[in-house]
Amino acid sequence: MKPYNTNLKQPSRDLRNNMTDAEQLLWQKLRRKQILGLQFYRQKPILNFIVDFYCSAADLVIECD
Repeated sequence: MKPYNTNLKQPSRDLRNNMTDAEQLLWQKLRRKQILGLQFYRQKPILNFIVDFYCSAADLVIECD
């Protein structure tokens, strides 16, 4: 697991509950391992940032707005 600032935990939860339209559309395609069986996480805190989508197996971050 990547280290993260624990102060970002609640804001990331809030962002998950208030995603933009673009994020919601992309999440429909990324969720449930639909792409190559890879697990994606949304609004994931990493270090001092909250990234929109993160795949640890591919070490991939996606920012969408």
